[in-house]
Amino acid sequence: MGEGAIEVILDEKDPEGSTKTIGIERIHVEQDAGKLMHDQHPTMSYVDLNRSGVALMEIVSRPDMRSPQEAGAYVAKLRQILRYVGSCDGNMDQGSMRADVNVSVRRPGEPFGTRTETKNVNSVRFVMAVVEQEARRQVGVIEDGGTVVQETRLYDPDKNETRSMRSKEDAHDYRYFPDPDLLPLELDDAFLEECRASLPELPDAKRHRYETALGLSAYDAAQLTLEVETYQQFEEMLDAVVKASGKGERDLAKRVANWLLSERAGVLKAIPEGATHPKNTVEANTALIIAASEGTISGGKAKEIFAAYLTGDVDLAAEIDANKQTSDTGAIEAAIAKILADNADKVAEYKGGKEALFGFFVGQSMKAMQGKANPQVVNELLRKTLAN
Repeated sequence: MGEGAIEVILDEKDPEGSTKTIGIERIHVEQDAGKLMHDQHPTMSYVDLNRSGVALMEIVSRPDMRSPQEAGAYVAKLRQILRYVGSCDGNMDQGSMRADVNVSVRRPGEPFGTRTETKNVNSVRFVMAVVEQEARRQVGVIEDGGTVVQETRLYDPDKNETRSMRSKEDAHDYRYFPDPDLLPLELDDAFLEECRASLPELPDAKRHRYETALGLSAYDAAQLTLEVETYQQFEEMLDAVVKASGKGERDLAKRVANWLLSERAGVLKAIPEGATHPKNTVEANTALIIAASEGTISGGKAKEIFAAYLTGDVDLAAEIDANKQTSDTGAIEAAIAKILADNADKVAEYKGGKEALFGFFVGQSMKAMQGKANPQVVNELLRKTLAN
């Protein structure tokens, strides 16, 4: 296949920050080979033919990367795209995807130096480590007056170093020759258009739609589109919440995103089963999101209820009903009056300019109301009372 390019975000925490376009030189298909294993027996080498003949797609990038960070971002983006289109699951630690990392160094203004290739690197973190360590090694060789040898190397993650495996052949050493049994393969424009039309919405397009159509921040859109499973959960949950509440997607997208990325994530992290818990259903999540978005319960209370629901024998609807927020201004005003009277010294400090104490008063008010007061009403009444 011909040339192409992908754009990578260099800092996932700052998706609006710097980006870089990495060129793709070509994609070709190979057959996986057998391999010798020399570390399985003290005196013999084993031959592993389990993957011999299996189709293998190799994506060759242009030499456009200049740092470990850029190499890591490139591999992560490539893996993301492959997962989106269903080409592979991208599980590098299981061998579904590996990286052969070519590294060379040069002095400013000089041509590319002699490269080495570190084979079968099986994680994004290790790719970055290989670039870092191999570049340092090559710089050391050159500064000591030596010459970098073109060769194939392996990475040892335990020692965080690369070691020589064999001398590296050039392309002409592979002894390519035409296969007389293979007919020419011609792809017409109609077939290519059919392939393009069959593609799902890709990560960049999805991220852009989340920002423009749903009004999400660049950070939230980037986090939601990082993994196929995450965006699928988000879209399924958003659709369910929209249908149940009758509100528009844009009105609810931020609420669903917050629940999925932050609030729910914290609850699931604290239980052994995590996201695979059988009660972690779309229906349960939808009920809590709607209750929180409509002000029936607070976001914090939604988390508490969800944790209790997952870990105990709790009726979700009954628990939501039992923890409904109140907007009864009389009860809230009475609680606020007592808290301010009990903390007259802090009231004086607040009025003297220590505005950070406002959070203390909010917390005490919510505690006094057992978490059932509407936070917005509490804030409004507190500001009004403290202003007098």
